[in-house]
Amino acid sequence: MSLTKVSLIDIVKKQYVYKLKAYSQVFISLIFIQLLAVFFSLNGVGGGGISSGSIQINVSYFSADFVVAFTMLWGFITAIVITTKTYRIDDFIFVTNRASSNLSNMVFLLIASVIGGITAMLSTNLIKVIVYYFKSDFALKSTTVMDMPMEFLIGIFSTILYVFLFCALGYLVGTLVQISKVFAVLLPAAFLGGLIFDGLSGKTGVIAKVLGFYFTESSLALFIVKIIMTAGLLFIGAFALSNRREVRT
Repeated sequence: MSLTKVSLIDIVKKQYVYKLKAYSQVFISLIFIQLLAVFFSLNGVGGGGISSGSIQINVSYFSADFVVAFTMLWGFITAIVITTKTYRIDDFIFVTNRASSNLSNMVFLLIASVIGGITAMLSTNLIKVIVYYFKSDFALKSTTVMDMPMEFLIGIFSTILYVFLFCALGYLVGTLVQISKVFAVLLPAAFLGGLIFDGLSGKTGVIAKVLGFYFTESSLALFIVKIIMTAGLLFIGAFALSNRREVRT
């Protein structure tokens, strides 16, 4: 009988370090998906034009909006992948339980969200460089981080929270699918059905209201509370559901 007592925090740390190495391929996929989003952003995310006689001026806006959206999708998919048996079985290389497994997964997803959020916002500079050097028909008016440092930092922080929120949602979805494969069909069908119903009704539906609740908040403090509380509830729900599965030690 061993007299060594291992704390939950120590187990979570060891599992997190292991997963950071074992799941390194998710960061390769992050690079790929962000580069793909940068490519889609090269035509601008919006704009307009004016004309007077023979003179016509077209204005295009370049931002990291596509990159941020793709990064949130990446976080959602990554969280689902982590809950699959292929990844979760590695937890039991260690002496562990569901609590340490879930907590180490959450820490990993948090760090992944930080990396994804920072790189997504920094991609704005990459887009501007590509447009400046390879699209000669554009006269680029650019702003730098030093012009609006606070806005840039808020953008990074907000993106990290959004990615983490989608990670939490993906983790709950992945846990539900592990409990019953029926959810793999039921959840996408419910989402697509909601979109179709909203479109046919011509009114602001549930999905649009939910998106507006999180993406149109003007108060930074309230936005932070919304995201953290929602992500926390999603993870708590996933943790509670995972306890229904067989515990291995």
